[in-house]
Amino acid sequence: MRSSIIGKAVIGLVAVGVAFTALPMQASANSTIIIVNVDGPGEGFNDPTPRTPVGGNTGTTIGQQRLNAFQSAANVWGAALDSSVPIRIRAAFNPLTCTTTSATLGSAGPLYVWNNFPGAGFPNTWYHEALANKQAQVDLNPPGDPADFFNGADINAQFNSSIGTVPGCFTGGDWYYGLDGVHGTKIDLFTVLLHEFGHGLGFSSLVNSGTGDYRISGLPGAFDLFVRDNTINKNWTAMTTAERLASAKNGRNVAWTGVNVSAAVPSVLSLGVPLLRITAPLAIAGIYPVGTAAYGPALNSPGVSGNVVLATDTADAITGASTTNGCEAITNPAAVLGKIAIVDRGGCSFVVKTARAQAAGAIGLLVANNVAGSPPGGLAGANPAITIPTVLITLAAGNAIKGQLAGVVTATLGVDLTIRAGADGSGRALLNTPDPVVPGSSVSHWDPVAFRNQLMEPAINADLTHSVMAPQDLTLAQMRDVGWFPDADVDGLRDSSDACPTSTLGATVIIEGCNTGVPNKFASAGCTITDAITACAASSADHAIFTGCVLNATTRMKNTGLITGLQQINISRCAIASKLP
Repeated sequence: MRSSIIGKAVIGLVAVGVAFTALPMQASANSTIIIVNVDGPGEGFNDPTPRTPVGGNTGTTIGQQRLNAFQSAANVWGAALDSSVPIRIRAAFNPLTCTTTSATLGSAGPLYVWNNFPGAGFPNTWYHEALANKQAQVDLNPPGDPADFFNGADINAQFNSSIGTVPGCFTGGDWYYGLDGVHGTKIDLFTVLLHEFGHGLGFSSLVNSGTGDYRISGLPGAFDLFVRDNTINKNWTAMTTAERLASAKNGRNVAWTGVNVSAAVPSVLSLGVPLLRITAPLAIAGIYPVGTAAYGPALNSPGVSGNVVLATDTADAITGASTTNGCEAITNPAAVLGKIAIVDRGGCSFVVKTARAQAAGAIGLLVANNVAGSPPGGLAGANPAITIPTVLITLAAGNAIKGQLAGVVTATLGVDLTIRAGADGSGRALLNTPDPVVPGSSVSHWDPVAFRNQLMEPAINADLTHSVMAPQDLTLAQMRDVGWFPDADVDGLRDSSDACPTSTLGATVIIEGCNTGVPNKFASAGCTITDAITACAASSADHAIFTGCVLNATTRMKNTGLITGLQQINISRCAIASKLP
């Protein structure tokens, strides 16, 4: 595709629903989000199953509560982002992948991406459609185009309808449809929606992390402009395909270079990178990266120190295989008491393993991964009764430790207070780049080591707030970096360069209640005609000076063709009739 023309590409295709219901919702004075319900009768948003209102969600059916949660999450994004073009989210609840122990919660992404449109911040760069519309100040893909199968939608979103409704799906799990964040052990739909909408609005790479290739026409996405590998000191746009492929799995060495995120890091991320420090024996002494748990106490300094002991348990009731995964009652509690226990991953949830170790008297728990790869990811789960720290370590680290347990292994679970958790040594936020690559997760998330926990980490942590901005979260700052610049009066000018960043935006020019009937257009430098008259009132010592100022200002507008002579007369009449200044 030649860079001299506007480019458009389909980025997301999904199954088609049988009904389209547009539900316009004014999210703030600066943006409008429209949820487009594509569920069929009796399913998804239209599910009539009765539900008791919960946590500020007044819906009385599952379907209505789902829709209310969607609208509330959209409200948060609508209040945070400025766009004169409505954002349309094509939404559905469908039966997605689900087992007794895991489930696909949902997904969202742009349906189209655009490049080289008028107003594009970066040339030869793909923009997610909602962001492209914002920068272009026009709907590049308006509803009604017969060639557009998605009827002008910008984002596609689908979530798992089986959770909480289908026996055997994520046993014991259910969506929490409340809007107050008091979800307990349930899955907070509101938070999951905020996360997935974030992907659709601009938090996702257009590089295939499994091959290193740009996915569309050899061009990067706006997200990819800010990805830097600290090992080879290159941004992704300066790399070869092979270098990007290697970078996508260069754990905790790939950072975000956007200035807005870097400015927000000190107020959002805490000092203290989690780590495991082995002090003896010398053969394995050193610092090992860890993945922290969403439950239990956070690691601190000086941390928890002690000998490491392998916790054993009875054979699993399900597989009958492992006696070292901590899924059953610990059989060597005397050895574990007062020690840091180590168990293998698999067989049950992380929370169960920690509860078993805690019951046996352990002061901390190491969960050794059961597959190769690094760095270790985060541990999901929730249990307010957990009082000991838990971390995930790599398979290699686990094997090294277990290989020395015939002697004495001493360790400390703690933090490095010189670096912020989730940032590099230069204060730039780290991206998720595990080895091996995890399709759909690699690069397009923050590193799970971040603390406080972030909305755009791969796992939805139980302690997340419903905020997308500092000091709670880095997501809005990331959106600013890719092009969602502040524009309070949505005139297409950044607030920082707008002479009137909060313009009076009435449809017509009104002076002290006198409606001139003149369309309130933008005159210059981001200021409307009404702004110019307001400025005259503010700078004039008396009414005569004010009317003279209005005459001079409107004469300039008439001479440039902004208004007609008759419109100038109508403005002057209202100005003269007023008591301004």
